[in-house]
Amino acid sequence: MTDEQAMYAVSQGDLDKAAILYERYKKSLLNFFLYRQSDRENARDLTQQVFLRMLRYRHTYREGASFRTWVLEIARNVFFDYLKQNPTHSDLADVPDVGESYDETEEQHQYLHYALAQLPDQYREVLLLSRFQNMSYEEIGQTLGLSVANVKVRVFRAMQKLRDLYFNVSRE
Repeated sequence: MTDEQAMYAVSQGDLDKAAILYERYKKSLLNFFLYRQSDRENARDLTQQVFLRMLRYRHTYREGASFRTWVLEIARNVFFDYLKQNPTHSDLADVPDVGESYDETEEQHQYLHYALAQLPDQYREVLLLSRFQNMSYEEIGQTLGLSVANVKVRVFRAMQKLRDLYFNVSRE
């Protein structure tokens, strides 16, 4: 059963099919939120909110539409609502310092996480969707309301900025 078939069944009242979607998407949504803020428990709560909204707004799912695009749009809205309710929170503000106890791989991961935190939102978002959620440029364009050409430009610029930030952080 495809994601779209499962979601269509959910939209028609077969709520048991939501468990299939939950199992398929819980990890990628958790990672989506972890790359936007560093609190794992909060990321779990936000992930649960996505699935609750998915059920609440199941009637808005259009048959044949990409489920992944639709659910990531819900995830973005959940995160923006979270930021509105927590105005003192900023994206990835509390990235931990890299200490002596990390091995090289974890140290590099921390540098990447910190560099991502420094990117402007518009660039971070396209990178998260394209590189970490493996969305196509067409899907990203649908999700963000951008043309494919605009998505390509943003990804290119984001990668340039990320590379510069990463190497600046890793040299410090």
